Amino acid sequence: MTWVYINQLAEYEGKEVELRGWVYHRRSSGKIHFLVIRDGTGLCQCVIFQPEVSPEVFELADHIPLESSVIVRGKVRADKRAPGGYELGVAELEVVHQAEEYPIQPKEHGVDFLLRHRHLWLRSPRQNAIMRIRHQVIKAIRDFFDQRGFVLLDAPVFTPSACEGTTTLFEVNYFGEPAYLTQSGQLYMEAGAMALGKVYCFGPTFRAEKSKTRRHLTEFWMVEPEVAWYHLEDIMELAEDLVVYIVEQVLEQRKEELKRLERDTSPLEEVKKPFPRISYDQALKILKEKGAEIEWGKDFGGDEETLLSQHFSRPVMIHRYPAGCKAFYMARDPKNPRLALCVDMLASEGYGEIIGGGEREWDYQRLLERIEEHNLPGQAFGWYLDLRRYGSVPHSGFGLGIERTVAWLCGIHHIRETIPFPRMLERIYP
Repeated sequence: MTWVYINQLAEYEGKEVELRGWVYHRRSSGKIHFLVIRDGTGLCQCVIFQPEVSPEVFELADHIPLESSVIVRGKVRADKRAPGGYELGVAELEVVHQAEEYPIQPKEHGVDFLLRHRHLWLRSPRQNAIMRIRHQVIKAIRDFFDQRGFVLLDAPVFTPSACEGTTTLFEVNYFGEPAYLTQSGQLYMEAGAMALGKVYCFGPTFRAEKSKTRRHLTEFWMVEPEVAWYHLEDIMELAEDLVVYIVEQVLEQRKEELKRLERDTSPLEEVKKPFPRISYDQALKILKEKGAEIEWGKDFGGDEETLLSQHFSRPVMIHRYPAGCKAFYMARDPKNPRLALCVDMLASEGYGEIIGGGEREWDYQRLLERIEEHNLPGQAFGWYLDLRRYGSVPHSGFGLGIERTVAWLCGIHHIRETIPFPRMLERIYP
């Protein structure tokens, strides 16, 4: 008998198959028992009719605990009322492992309880849908850059220096010397761009931010492209194309998952080029009109980002922030040196920043001055300065946060559900 996955049942209508999975739900109606089985690809209702199975199997089906692992054999038949449109008429039922009483019951559980049982919570249909959408986002990203001739270049996780600021570093003992978990692979991608032209890295990054907001994790994943010869406008165009492609792929490939999350997809269907592009000064004006007072020179926080992203029906790109609130490596605007040639993309519907990037300072002397202004250890950046000594060119890049992007696409309030095992200020278990 052929072992098949639940999402393949339509191909086997009228045939006898074997399913392997776990008991998701169980109910009885006199001489009929219903077991809903999940196998990771979907749910299938398995119908056990008393005259068609042995007394032992019929009795077993009435008492089998939830999340017990089972093998079920029977004939596939179409039924519009069943999950997925197909059900299995059971002939045989084999219990591989009888589970203990499952802690997550079909009732309301608190967030803390669910996070402590994250290893089990992942089995729920909602979490299954989110993880599959996350997978689709990552696949879309890789396909996008592969199709455009980018080279995947892996950045190290241990680094000798800061990239985004020294206050959010996780320090580790590296054979008696201090080292840090990476905040970003960007500096290494700049080296890669000088060697390979168009590169990107994709991996975990770490920020020791003492923040409990819905948009922050201490460990998250970023994709970071870097391109030689690109200026600010070029990298803004690339960022726009990437986000449009990701949204298109999720809408096309993950319809069922979005439906399971009850996601209103109409706002996502509006994510088309061109995106609104406004300067920092224009953004300040919008914020003041909305009653938010923020001093010129300050970076935008979560509240400001929410207001701005609610103002537009599609993602908005805000460029040319004051240089003082951006990282040391950002190039200055030649028309106004008080401004950095940078850009943040805010997702629509109030979700805030999903991309940050811009043009890098490619002049050796100016970069050296920036390092000194930020009181960074010059010896740790010797290799980075070398990039400006041996054939320096204008170059640009950005970082896109996977978890914030997934939260936006899924319509999730907090990003803790967008990563399999979230790491937050007060949580490192499981």
